[in-house]
Amino acid sequence: MRSRGWAGSTPSSDEEAISRILSAVDEEVAENGAAIRLADVARRLGVTRQTVYRYFPNADALLMASGMRAVNGFIDQVAHHVSGLEDPVAVVVECIAFGVENLVGDPQLESLLTARNDGEAVTSLSSDTAISVCLTAFHQLEVDWELHGFDALALRDLAEMTLRTVQSMLTDPGEEPREGLALRRFVARWLGPAILYPRMASLSIYDRWERPPHPEAVADCGHRRS
Repeated sequence: MRSRGWAGSTPSSDEEAISRILSAVDEEVAENGAAIRLADVARRLGVTRQTVYRYFPNADALLMASGMRAVNGFIDQVAHHVSGLEDPVAVVVECIAFGVENLVGDPQLESLLTARNDGEAVTSLSSDTAISVCLTAFHQLEVDWELHGFDALALRDLAEMTLRTVQSMLTDPGEEPREGLALRRFVARWLGPAILYPRMASLSIYDRWERPPHPEAVADCGHRRS
């Protein structure tokens, strides 16, 4: 482990050092907002900026790591919130609504999802890392995804769509942000049919959509019209 200072209490491992750095980030954000500087985090820890640089290259990396650490606890909250639900529509709608209602106003998340003054691109919740986290959450739920027509690719697409919906509603909630039942009805109305589609498409009755009509059926339709 590479460390020095630490206000007289040196971490026993790199893992402990990283954990203490991220805890300092959380404290800094809670007190002063998300526009943090490595120097402020280092000062709070009693170390030099170079010590923090050894683990994190910049302030955005600090915020992202802190946010991802918080996500692990948030996944457990979501899983507990939808415990007992097996219907994929109900589960995804509730996950989205729970996420929007509990993440709105989070200073770290707002900093990552909003444009920087220097023109740097915003962080996307649909990144590979975020999708992997969302898939981890999906696999913890009680939904039989295969039964409902979701193979690995379809489930990944659903995870991406779920994250895009959450990001959209966090960054642009509208003039009158939806909440409670209104929020759930809105999400269910527009995402519900898409979530049901994979299982519908897997049923043999829908195979006829991909086959040309039988000549006798066409003739019969023409006869009826005449």
